[in-house]
Parts: sequence; structure tokens; C-alpha cells
Amino acid sequence: MRSAAARHALAAVVLLASARPASAQMALSDSIRIGINRVFATWTDAEGPGCALGVSRDGTLVFQNGYGMANLETGAPITPATIFHVASISKQFTAAAMLLLEKDGSLSLDDDARKYLPELPDYGHRITIRHLLTHTSGLRDQWDLLAMARGRFDENRITEADVLEIVPRQQALNFVPGTEYLYSNTGFTLAGTIVRRVSGRPLRAFAQQRVFGPLGMTQSHFHDDYTMLVKGRAAAYARGADGQWHVSIPNFDTYGATSLYTTVGDLLKWTANATTPVVGDAEMTQRMWTSATLANGDTSGYGLGITREVYRGAIVVGHGGADAGYRAHIATFPAQRLSIAVLCNAASAVPSALMRGVADVMLRDQLAPVSEPVRALVTPSAKALARMAAVWVDSVTGAPTFITRRGDSLVLGRVTGPALVALSDTTFRVTGQPVEFMVTPNGLVRRTLSWPTRTPTVLTRRAVAQPSRAALEQLAGSYYSEELGATYVVTATDSTIRLNTRWAIERELRPAYGDTFIGDFQVAFTRGRNAAVNGMLMSSGRVRNVRFVKSTR
Repeated sequence: MRSAAARHALAAVVLLASARPASAQMALSDSIRIGINRVFATWTDAEGPGCALGVSRDGTLVFQNGYGMANLETGAPITPATIFHVASISKQFTAAAMLLLEKDGSLSLDDDARKYLPELPDYGHRITIRHLLTHTSGLRDQWDLLAMARGRFDENRITEADVLEIVPRQQALNFVPGTEYLYSNTGFTLAGTIVRRVSGRPLRAFAQQRVFGPLGMTQSHFHDDYTMLVKGRAAAYARGADGQWHVSIPNFDTYGATSLYTTVGDLLKWTANATTPVVGDAEMTQRMWTSATLANGDTSGYGLGITREVYRGAIVVGHGGADAGYRAHIATFPAQRLSIAVLCNAASAVPSALMRGVADVMLRDQLAPVSEPVRALVTPSAKALARMAAVWVDSVTGAPTFITRRGDSLVLGRVTGPALVALSDTTFRVTGQPVEFMVTPNGLVRRTLSWPTRTPTVLTRRAVAQPSRAALEQLAGSYYSEELGATYVVTATDSTIRLNTRWAIERELRPAYGDTFIGDFQVAFTRGRNAAVNGMLMSSGRVRNVRFVKSTR
């Protein structure tokens, strides 16, 4: 293994060499190249992981570089040629595969998904392929379901068969298809299965023949065997409780929602296809970039495997990804004809922020000025503070939002969190977030300022639960879920409950309101005759109300 000094020297050589590998990159001024490298200054440690960056303009590569180390055991540095697992960036390629099959006449995005997936239950509502690709199907998310079923998420290998076993067990949807947007990996895994069943080839082979091959994406593939060797792949890392880097590699063989392996250069070949189509056509790109419209007329901000947002006045289309210790983001600014790919192998990296930093350098005066931090316009009255300080419950999901009083101010969270800035006694902005709360006669309205075409959420004020030990003891017992094939044992402490499965560490949940408790999952206990506890409903951010029945033995 190389010495630390040697690794630092090698990293420096790689950085300097890759800053100008081609004549296209020579077109950038020294100040721009220096500015871009400065964005990644915290990821140049030869003793830690880092990121690869690629930038293209008008479909032509103009900058690429590697920062930090691809493998902390061998001392291999990250270069632009380093291969990364890019997690949910995979989704747009799965969507493209479906659009190509539609163009072939093999299916329609408006087909009922059960035509190709007969094992899906009939929920009384039609789920189309389009619903699968826009996170509007209402199907519960596979990862959260598997975590609930096992009580944890790590160690055991997860396969497509695992997903196809647990999804059909679900007896209900999160919502009626087409009425809401809620991110669900399940839809894209099922889409990958449809590609195989319709084309007769696994998604990996189909994407290679129809997408990666024609575009010259020679370092890209859908990874369907996590034990397979991949030369030039970056390992991934996360900080442990000891403060040291530890290996953090995905342990699953599912694909469609995830598992694309690629490089920054290959991803920029894909973004170039949007303006100079080799795969599909301009109409395909436009369809992928267009936000889904919900039943109530809201737009979702999500197309077909592609997010759509606004940054400093500029439209940005792309996607992020996060699996284990891998973090990734790819973005295109269509009006500015700029694309940026950032791939990292550290769980603490935030590629979306790094991407925006690069955009700030590359676009300079082409973007709107950075918004000034929101400032308080009034000092809220004691009455306003008392009214806001409560647990506020989402009328649809039952999820609690805690607003806590801290002296003469408010914070978002149970103990600590971002401050609420008062614009009036009834209107508050969340520091550092595009979120506004407004008190109305119907409750507390939460509005997302970054997506104005979404209907605001109404939250209802509830008292914070403070159950006695005796009340908590009434909840104790064994609970079984047919939907998960899992049993949880609930025990009580003086102020909390604890959940155990036979496979996992104990999870502690704290009272929120009524019979609802929160922790890693949200649990709401149900009652029957004589108010006796007869079950519980388990939820997460992407799964609603999985039913458990309490044992009477």
C-alpha cells in the first residue's frame, strides 16, 4: 500500500492532469477551473472518499475531475473514469426503456400494470405503467416494507424476488392512483420486471442494446448481481460511531429503481442525447421532463424518472441518488445548455449542493441573484407563541409535526431544529427551508414555496401525549402483520414503548399524540370493543398504515 505522502502526491497529479485532459476543457478560463475545484475543496483528502465531476456544455465535455479516494484500502484515487453505483439516477433509464418499448408498439404507458404483473392485487383502482413511472401509483415503497418486515435493512441480500413477494402481500394502497405524488421505488422495480416480461430480456440486456450501446456508454450497466466484480469501481463509505470511515456497500440485486453503475462521462453522453437524439427522439425527452398532473390539477415536479425544479430562476431537470454510502446527482439546465454530473462515495456528501456550486461558477451572471435570508417582520405575541407550540397532525397521513417554544421564539422539532421566523402573528417561515406555516380557522396550513402548484397541507392541532406507565402497559403484547409476514413484540417503559422482532435491535418509540408513537417508524394503536387495544398501524414516510393484529393469547 502506498504511503500517505505518496497518495497525497498521486491525488495532486490526478487533479492537475484531469483538470485539462482534452481541448474542450481548455476553453474554460483558469478562474472558472479554479472556482470549480474550490467547490470540492473538502473532498480532496487522500485519506478519505470523495467525488467525480463531469460538466458539459452544448453536449460537449468541458470539464472533468476526480477528488479524494476511490478505495481507502488500496489507495486508488477517484478519477473521471471511476465507476459508481448511482442509485435512483437509474430511474430515468428504466423510464426510457419503457418509452422505447412503447415506441416499438409492445406496450402503452396507459396500460393497466396488472396486464403484465397479474400478481398485483386488484385494489379496486386501475394502476397504469405511467403511475409506476411518476410515483403516483399509491403502491407502498419496497425498501420501507422490507425494513418493516425484517425490523432492519442491512446484512441480508435483497433480490427482485423479495420485492415481488412482499408487494403482492399488501392489502391496501397509500392512496388512490393518480391523486397524490409520493416517492415509491416499488414502481420502478416493477417497471424493470415489465421490461423483462415484455421484451424477453432482463433490463440489463435491454438497456445495453437499446441505450448504453448506441450512446457509447461503455462503462455503464444495470448491476443485477452484487457479488459481480467491476473493475474501476469506487467503494463507498460512511462514518461509524467511532468517527472513522467504514465500508458501506449496497447488498441488493434489485434493479430498475436503482443499481445503475456508470461514470460521469457516460452520464454526460446520456444528457447530450436530449439535444442530439441517438436513442429515442426529442419527443421522448420532452415527455420525460414534463411533470405529472394529479387528479386535482396539481403538478408533481416529477416526470418520467426525472425531477423538475427551479434554481436561482433557472429550470433544472435531473435526479439524485443515495444508496448505502453512494451519493449522486445529475442535472441539466436546458435553457443554458449545461449539464453537470456529480458522483460521490461518501454517505455525508451532498452532490446536489456540489452541483449547485458548480452551476454558480459556470453560469455566473446567467442566474438570478441569491435570495436574501428571510428576516422577521414582527415579534410574535405570547398568544401567537402559545398557539403555535403544539404537535400538528397531517390530516391525510397522521404524521406529526412538532413546533416547540424556546423562550420568545419557535423551532421546528421536538427538541431542537430550524427556527421559525415570524412574518406576522399568523405566518411563519422556516429558516433555511422553502416552507411556510399559516394559521387559519381550519388549522395550520403548510405550504411549500418552491413548488407553488401543489395544494398546501392542512395540519390539525393536537395535544402532546403524556401517557402513564399503566396506559403504556395496555399497549404491550405481540402483534402480527399478514402484509409483512412479521411479528413485533411491544413492551412498555415509564415513558416510551419498545418494539422488537426476532431479527433486529430494539426500537424505541416516543408518544406523539393520542395512541400514536414515533421513532424509526410511526405506530398508531387501534382499539375495538370497550376501547381495548386490538392492533396497530405502522407507517413511514413512504408507507401508510400497514396493519398488525394483536394476539389474544
